[in-house]
Amino acid sequence: MLSRHSQQEIARAVEQSSIVTTYVNTHPGSHDHIQKATRRIPGGVTHDSRHLDPFNLCITKASGAYKWDTDDKRYVDFVTGHGSLILGHNHPVVIDAVQQQLQLGTHLGGNSALELEWAERVCDIVPGAERVRFTSSGTEAVMLAIRLARNFTGRTRLVQFEGHFHGWSDTVVGAHGSPGVPVALQSLSTVVPCGTFEEVEAALADETIAALIIETSHPSFFTLDDPAAYLRFLREVTERKGTLLVVDEVVSGFRWAPGGAQEFYGTHGDLTSLAKILAGGLPGGAVAGRGDIVDTLSFDLEARNGRAKVVHPGTYNANPLSAAAGSTCMLLVAEPDVQRKATASAAAIRKGMNAVLRQAAVPGCVYGEASMFRIALGGEALPPETDLRGPIEGAPAGREATSGPLATALNVGMLLEGIALFNSRGITSVAHSEEDVANTVKAFDSTIQLMQDEDIV
Repeated sequence: MLSRHSQQEIARAVEQSSIVTTYVNTHPGSHDHIQKATRRIPGGVTHDSRHLDPFNLCITKASGAYKWDTDDKRYVDFVTGHGSLILGHNHPVVIDAVQQQLQLGTHLGGNSALELEWAERVCDIVPGAERVRFTSSGTEAVMLAIRLARNFTGRTRLVQFEGHFHGWSDTVVGAHGSPGVPVALQSLSTVVPCGTFEEVEAALADETIAALIIETSHPSFFTLDDPAAYLRFLREVTERKGTLLVVDEVVSGFRWAPGGAQEFYGTHGDLTSLAKILAGGLPGGAVAGRGDIVDTLSFDLEARNGRAKVVHPGTYNANPLSAAAGSTCMLLVAEPDVQRKATASAAAIRKGMNAVLRQAAVPGCVYGEASMFRIALGGEALPPETDLRGPIEGAPAGREATSGPLATALNVGMLLEGIALFNSRGITSVAHSEEDVANTVKAFDSTIQLMQDEDIV
């Protein structure tokens, strides 16, 4: 039967459920950790997405497809380092490269052969990458890409898509609003719905637009009938309007294909922001793209054409540990079997979970691209038989699907079954086995049954 419950009824049912009570009673170590952590760390977490009601796990170790908490419980891990670990936790080849570099130094305060090796391997597989500049994170990579675009075009404003995430800097958060971000910054961005054509054309008619930026891993991009055609449109219209196309591949880079979503869809931007898989599980980001744009960071720029260079410091840019891990990871993910295996695991999970929802007559769906799956419970429809790239009509989307009482019950229920989701979604790696996939679907079945028994769905 499809859900008849209001949000208030669901919240009350979750609060009183055995799911939450059992979780609290069986995870005393994590419970104790969060109580102590909140005394020094706001909210007890160091990343907003790690928040979970009633509390998140305190993790002590990880290996392959698994991680363990402070109560020594093992979980099949679908957080995978926020998507940075397509090779799984502690891949031996990556770990060996880092350990070798540890003996030589963690910060050399100068150039290294490793950073050149890393850059060469990025340029070998990322479409349109003629030059690379490394940063310490994906947020910084986007910040630098925007700074380069503004300088190169002599313009100031951006076009962004609704809901697309490009890190937490004021430059891009300002378009969506956040406490602490001046409202005036919102005037520097025009926000349009993803998938629109006329709105993009109209926004780019403004001759102060320096760049259009798109996140190729955002769920709204999954809903497009023909993502490749839409990217081709964005490529054409930005060229025609004299603006730059910045493709945010922090998540999709090296995951959709060795060369990311741009290789997968056959179109590339002027600049690409990268992170996560790029650094093999260590901190690291980069901007890759056209040589004439990225070269505005060069010190001989003024001598060559009279233009001042773009300023870009960063103590840990291309630090030797990240360079060792990243360069080694680039060598491994250049093999397409990596993406194929991880993608197959995610597709099997999506298919299996949707079958569970249909069988239980629980509204919602499980959808996603490449090696990602997103669970959206609620709405007024059951998922169809086919694999879903995007959510079905009427299913929760965005924050609605990853927060609130339904999401709490789902995430906590799956943890009780030994499965660690990433806020009602998951990201697979080559370390996930067929047995892990089967156990995940089985755990989802058990969790949905329990949620039904507790009158939550």
